[in-house]
Amino acid sequence: MERLSKQIQLVLELDKLKSILRRTRVKEAQGRAENSAEHSWHVAVMALLLEEHANEPVEISRVVKMLLIHDVVEIDAGDTFLYDTVATEQQSEKESLAAERLFGLLPDDQARELKALWFEFEQAQSADAQFAKALDRLIPMLLNFNNQGQSWQEHGISRHQVMTMNNKIELGSEALWQYAKKMIDQAVENGWLRAN
Repeated sequence: MERLSKQIQLVLELDKLKSILRRTRVKEAQGRAENSAEHSWHVAVMALLLEEHANEPVEISRVVKMLLIHDVVEIDAGDTFLYDTVATEQQSEKESLAAERLFGLLPDDQARELKALWFEFEQAQSADAQFAKALDRLIPMLLNFNNQGQSWQEHGISRHQVMTMNNKIELGSEALWQYAKKMIDQAVENGWLRAN
C-alpha cells in the first residue's frame, strides 16, 4: 500500500499541470491559452505520428515517456517563454529542484527512472532525446503559425530569434527543421515575425 500511496500522490500532483498556462494559444478555441498538460499530450501523440522523420532510429516508447514527463517540473517552476532569455537562464535551477521534489514523491525505482528520463531529455544528447526535443520545439511553432503568429506578434519576436532558439530541431530531424524554416519564412512574409 505504501508504494501505491506514493504513486497516487504524484498522480494527484500532476493535476496541477492543467493549470499551468503557456503563451501559445489553442488553435480552435477562440484564443484560449494552452496548458502544459495539453501540450505534453499533444507533443507525445505527435511523436507517434512523426517517428519516421527522426534522423536516427528512436525507441518511440522512450520518446513518448520523455514528452509526457518533460514539463511536469512546471508544476513548481512554471512555464518560461522560450524567447525570454533572462528567465530561461534561471529556469534550469528551478526545474532541477522541481524534478527532485516531484519525482521524489514516487517509490525510489520509479523516481530514479523518471528523473533519468527527464535529465536525458534536458541534455538532448541521445537520439531519443534529440527527437523529443525537436518535437517540443516544433509544436509551439505550428500552433503559432496556424494562429497567424499570435505569440510572436504579441512579443515582437524576430526571424533571427526563432531561428536561433529552434535550430536544434535539426539535431532530431532534418526534415522537420526544413518544414520549420519554410513556416518561418512564410511567417516573415505574412508579417507575423519581424524580418530582423
